[in-house]
Amino acid sequence: MKRNRRISAVAVLALAALVTGTGAGFAATTTPSATTVATQALDTAPATATATASTRSFQGTLPAPTGPYAAGEEVIHLTDASRPDPWVPSSGPRQLTVTMVYPAVPGTGTPAPYMTLAEAAGVLQRQKVPASSGVTPQSLSGVTTHAFDGARPQRGKYPLVVLSPAYEDPRMVLTSLATDLASHGYVVALVGHTYEDSGETLANGQTPPCAICDDPALDFDSVAASRALDVSFVIDQLTHGKTAWRLAHLIDKHEIGMAGHSLGGAATAATMIADPRVRAGVNMDGSFHPDPLPGQIDRPFLMLGAPPSDHLAGGEWEQTWAALGGYKKWLTLAGADHFSFSDLDLLHEEAGFPTPPLSPERGVVITREYVTAFFDQTLKGIHSPLLDGPSSDNPEVLFQH
Repeated sequence: MKRNRRISAVAVLALAALVTGTGAGFAATTTPSATTVATQALDTAPATATATASTRSFQGTLPAPTGPYAAGEEVIHLTDASRPDPWVPSSGPRQLTVTMVYPAVPGTGTPAPYMTLAEAAGVLQRQKVPASSGVTPQSLSGVTTHAFDGARPQRGKYPLVVLSPAYEDPRMVLTSLATDLASHGYVVALVGHTYEDSGETLANGQTPPCAICDDPALDFDSVAASRALDVSFVIDQLTHGKTAWRLAHLIDKHEIGMAGHSLGGAATAATMIADPRVRAGVNMDGSFHPDPLPGQIDRPFLMLGAPPSDHLAGGEWEQTWAALGGYKKWLTLAGADHFSFSDLDLLHEEAGFPTPPLSPERGVVITREYVTAFFDQTLKGIHSPLLDGPSSDNPEVLFQH
C-alpha cells in the first residue's frame, strides 16, 4: 500500500518542537515539558534563575562540508511569467525562491543565515510555538550553516544538482547536503516550492504561508507534477540565454542531476520523466507519485531510504525498481527514520531530544557520501567503490538489489 508520506508535515513540527519541547513527539518523553519547567521557574525561582530560564534558546550547527572547496551561497528570486501559481492563482505568476550553493574560495564571504527571520517566524507560527518558550526567529535563522554569502567562486564549470525538499518542509532543511555537494565541485539549486511549506521569502519581501498543507484530499501526483514544472523552469533560468544568476557561468549545462527528500523524491522522478536534461536522480525516502512506468526513466537513479517494509526488497519500491531502465541502486539505512536524510534529526539531537537508533551525525554523513558518490559516477564519470556493494566503513547501508 502506497504511503503518501505526509509524515513530512511532522518534520516541520519536529523543527518547532526541537527548540521548544512542546511538539507531540516529545510530550510523551519529556515529563514535565521544558515549557512547564520554565513556567514553574517564573513562579518560584529567584530573579537570577528566572532570567536564565527565560533566556534559554536553541543554537544549532550543521556539519562542515567535507570537500576541498568552501560553499558559497546566494539567494535568487525567479518569476515564471508563463504560468500562474498553481495553488494561489490570484497571486499572479509562479514565484520561486532558490538558494544557489557553489564551489567557493575558502576564507571569502560572510556567514550565511540558515533562513530569513520571516521564514523562521513562519515555522514558529505554523506550529503555534508559544512566546513563553523563549524561542525566537533569530534562534532558527542563526543556525550555523558553513555557507558564505558573497564568497568568491572557484574557477571552472561544475555539474548542476537541483534539490527539492519534503512536502511542508522549507528548502533550508537540505542545507547540509547542499553545502557538501558544493564543496565537492557541484553547483546546487535548492528550490523552495512556494505555498507548499511554512514559508519562502519572495522577491517582494513577503513570506506567504502554506496554501495546501491542510488539505486532506490533496493529490500528491499533482504536487509532484507541479514541482517538475518548477524545476524545469529553474533549469531554464540557469542555463538559457541571459541567465537569472550572475554566476551561471559556473554551470555545466550538459551535466544536470536532481535529488529530493520524501515528496521531493517523487518530484525528482516526475522531473526526469518530463525533462530529459536531468541525467541522474535520487529519491531519499519518498513514495513515488505516480509510480514510473517501464521506459519512462532510462537514466541513472538512486533510491535511498529508511528501513520500513515498503523501502525493503519486496515492498512499495519494488515496482519502481522493476520499471527503472538505467543504472540503478537501491539502498536502505539501518536504524534511520524519515528525517535522517535532512538536517532535522541533527538539529533535534542538538536540542537534546530523542533521536532514532541511527545517530543523526551518521545519517548526515551517509547521505552526503552516497549522494555525492552517485553524482560523481553518473555526472562526472568518477567511479566510487561505495556503490559497488556493502562497505565495512558503512555497515548501516544495506543493498537491497
